[in-house]
Order: sequence, then C-alpha cells, then structure tokens
Amino acid sequence: MKLLKLVPAETNINFLGMRRVAMVISCVLLLASAGLLVTRGLNLGIDFAGGVLLEVELQKPEPIADIRATLEALPIGETTIQEFGASEILLLRFVPEGTESNAAQMGITAVKEALADRVKDFRRTEMVGPSIGAELQIQALEAIGLALLLLMVYIWLRFEWQFSIGAILALGHDIILMLGFYALSGIEFNLSSIAALLTIAGYSINDTVVIYDRVREDIRRFKSTSFIDILNFAVNHTLSRTVMTSVTTLIALVSLAVFGGSIIQDFALALIVGVIAGTYSSVFLAVLFLLYAEPKRADMDNA
Repeated sequence: MKLLKLVPAETNINFLGMRRVAMVISCVLLLASAGLLVTRGLNLGIDFAGGVLLEVELQKPEPIADIRATLEALPIGETTIQEFGASEILLLRFVPEGTESNAAQMGITAVKEALADRVKDFRRTEMVGPSIGAELQIQALEAIGLALLLLMVYIWLRFEWQFSIGAILALGHDIILMLGFYALSGIEFNLSSIAALLTIAGYSINDTVVIYDRVREDIRRFKSTSFIDILNFAVNHTLSRTVMTSVTTLIALVSLAVFGGSIIQDFALALIVGVIAGTYSSVFLAVLFLLYAEPKRADMDNA
C-alpha cells in the first residue's frame, strides 16, 4: 500500500531565495496588525476591562434591540449585548458606575428584575472590578514577557545567540499577527487569549528548534558548503515533518472551531491563525536572521 505524503521526503525549494518576498509579506502583515491595534484596539473581556457579564437564556428568541431598550432604562451604564451560540442565548456586559462591589451587585439585581419575565435561566454571572482587571493586564504582560525571555535563554544555551534572536523575532512576529487577528475579528481578548498566545509560542518554538537542529548538524557535516545552501537544505529536509505536524494540528483545531460550540470556538480560531503564522515564520523567518548573522562554524563544532 502506498503511503500518503503531503510533502515529498526530498524537496529542493529555494526558501532563502524567496526571502525578500517573505520579508515584504511579513512587513505588510505586521504593519496591518499594528494599525488595527492602534485604530480598533482589542475587545477586552471583563478579565481585563472589569465589569459584569451575564449569560442569559431567553424563553424565546427576541430582537436584541428590544432587550437593549429595556436595559437602557436601568442605571447600569452602557451595555453590550451579543448572541452566544444560539439566538435565545445572550451575553450582557456592562461596567457599573460608583463603588465597585455595591454598584455591580445592584446592577445585576436590576437586570434580573427587568428581564425576569423574559428569561428562562441566568446561566452565568461574572464580576471583576476595574483594579483587578488592571492587575490582570499587568500579570498577562509579565507572563508573555517571561515566557519569551526563558525561550530565548533556552535557545541561546542550546545553540548560539544568533539562533536565539532569530527564534524570538519569529515568535514576536507570530504574537503580533495573532493580536492583529483579535483586533480585526473583534473576538473577546481575555485570559483564554493569553493561553492561546503562549500555546502558539510553544508550538512555534518547537518547529523552529527542529529546523535549528538540522542547521547545526549540516554545519558540522558540510564544511565547504555555502551557508545559504545549508539553511535551504535544513528547511527542505524538515519540511515534511513541519507540514504534517501543522496539518494534523489544524485538522483538530478546525474540528473544535466547527463542532466545539461557542465557548471553545474563539480559542480554536485564534490557535488556527497562530499555527499558520507559526509554520510560516519557522520556515521562512526563523532561519533568515542566521543568514545575516552567520554563526561561526567553530562554535557549532564545539556545541
């Protein structure tokens, strides 16, 4: 029986020959992501923005405009309403004014009383104060920064400093593109989003390490071969593994996005974007810095 191969075992693609095209594509995507973050910003969930979230199940589907008209009469400030999976299930978000705990509890009570005859069940209630949200933002940034720093140190110790900088540049590229996707799609950015970013960082660095291992081996084996040929050889000889890993991961993520329900859908969509970006950066960008900051072959012989 002939085995199915998405990519031939031996390819001879000149990836480094396409480096200028890859750099242009990456620059365009990075600038677009930065522009979206500045102009549209992230749709911060209550984890970071603070406020109250209520998940309600209506007795029957109703126009959101009717629900909004009812809530506008309440002293709870501006309210955001969106469907959550089904037309009769809504997410209500509002940021209470006044004292954190008292205002939030009074707002929750007012909403429940106003919608009591139209709601079948109040399925979920979450409440986060503004100070807690600001603290979580700082902790999230610290978590991402620490993860990138530790990954950089790990690559530095395992290979050389040129490899660590190349890996971190590729990871930064992936994270910025994911943030741009969050800004473009309007998907809520919350603690699960931080988990998605860190997951992709780990996924992407794994692909990059496989390629770097091959680069180091080939530097030792081919003493007289040009460095650009060594880089192309390493990427080509790991391409089958890289593509197969990405495709199987994407199959699982697409299944989650389609059949996992609204709770897991946003997380899965972010991971899909991250896997695509991570695969692209591992193949085209992670080795690119090595071309311009070529590690000394003597150091590789001693590594």
